[in-house]
Order: sequence, then structure tokens, then C-alpha cells
Amino acid sequence: MRIGELSRHTEVSERLLRYYEEQGLLTPDRLPSGYREYSRQDVETVRRIRSLLAAGLNTATIATVLPCLEGDPDHLTPTCPDLLADLRRERARITAAIEALETSRTLLDTVISSK
Repeated sequence: MRIGELSRHTEVSERLLRYYEEQGLLTPDRLPSGYREYSRQDVETVRRIRSLLAAGLNTATIATVLPCLEGDPDHLTPTCPDLLADLRRERARITAAIEALETSRTLLDTVISSK
């Protein structure tokens, strides 16, 4: 399938699909004309990418963990032994960011309520 069809199947813009390719997340075949040719499996790959992005992972991290996951986007299962440790580190990073934002919000609440 061409990029427009993949875009329709996944509800992801063509521009974003090209970005995923630039980041090494998708590797479509190229026709002699230069057009990208995507497989049915790429639909699932894009859905997995979207799920991992929603989980707070960046595309660099997704590029490393994507080959080690199987299953549908709502129930991804790790298949590589070291993946769980990597995901735990990412979770700790996200937790630290949330805590920093909560501290910022608390400080802003103090400033706002002092008026």
C-alpha cells in the first residue's frame, strides 16, 4: 500500500509517517518509481508506535524497544530480556518529570493564592 492508504488505515498524517521513517521506526520498501510501499504489518507497527508515544516514550526510545515488543497496541508484551529494565528506567524518568511539574504547580498555587 502507498503512504496515503497507510495514513487512512492508521489515521496518522503522511507527514508524520515520513517522520517515523526518518527516525527508523518504519522501513517501507521503495518501488522503482521511488514511491514508498508499505505492508499490512506496517499498520500494526504504526499503531504500536502511537501507543508507545502515548505512554510517554520518545521516538529514540521507541526505536530501541519496538523490535522487542509483540501483541496488539493495547497489550504489548516484551520479548527481549533487557527490555523490562529499560522500560522501568523510562517509567522512573517520567515519574521524576511528573514530580517536578507537581512541585512547579504547588509553587504557582502559592504565588496565585498570595494575592
